[in-house]
Amino acid sequence: MSSDPAIEPLLRRIAEALERLSPPPAEGGGFDAADAFVWNAATGRPDPVPQVARVDLSLIRGVDRLRDILLDNTRRFARGLPANNALLWGARGMGKSSLVKAAHAAVNAEAPKSLILIEIHREDIESLPRLMNLLRKEKRRAIIFCDDLSFDRDDTSYKSLKAVLEGGIEGRPSNVIFYATSNRRHLMPRDMMENERSTAINPSEAVEEKVSLSDRFGLWLGFHNCSQDDYLEMVSGYVRHFGLKISDEELRAEAVEWAATRGSRSGRVAWQFIQDLAGRLGQTLG
Repeated sequence: MSSDPAIEPLLRRIAEALERLSPPPAEGGGFDAADAFVWNAATGRPDPVPQVARVDLSLIRGVDRLRDILLDNTRRFARGLPANNALLWGARGMGKSSLVKAAHAAVNAEAPKSLILIEIHREDIESLPRLMNLLRKEKRRAIIFCDDLSFDRDDTSYKSLKAVLEGGIEGRPSNVIFYATSNRRHLMPRDMMENERSTAINPSEAVEEKVSLSDRFGLWLGFHNCSQDDYLEMVSGYVRHFGLKISDEELRAEAVEWAATRGSRSGRVAWQFIQDLAGRLGQTLG
């Protein structure tokens, strides 16, 4: 059967257009482009992040012991020594995600290009095995980071995370570690745990599978609501770092009033106050 010569150029242009829309995967996963990435589950590729939104490690106050533990764990991992997956859980706004990003930056400043940070969104957890397959071929060591991780009723995607952290035949690659933040210590709602206990024949076994997910994290770092002294120390640290022009008396009075109007004290509230203060003073936070 002969083909129409006029159709061939049209088919060629269609094929070229399809190739441009769906280019071949980058060799090696494309992890040489940057030190930080966001995992794109739709394309199966890491999207580079040239500039990470973070604060300097020295500005994270009120959680000194937790900061030192996570930093030491991250340093060991970067050096190829044994290290643990880490779950940073607890009060909102106390710098959990900021600490992960700051620790990554601090270790890379000490040993450039030693670590890559890959953020994976909560809804993409089921694609973790694909990301792991890419990282097995990667020479650099990688921290996979999931912010605000939790699982609701009837959500089974946690099983993918369990298998990746320690389970499965292949296990977790030696060049990969997992850091997560959550408001929940066991990554699931308390009422869900209590309901399963109350309706089960064996209450302890009813929640064991889901609670055991948090056991995969060797480090449990608990963040609690800060005292007024810790809050004021955070505020003062920002003021010194950015050179804001305000007296100690005015700073204390305004910071306390700001926290009172918000009804809470945390690192996030301290930063929001500093942004408001700098704006009123006509100073930038460069």
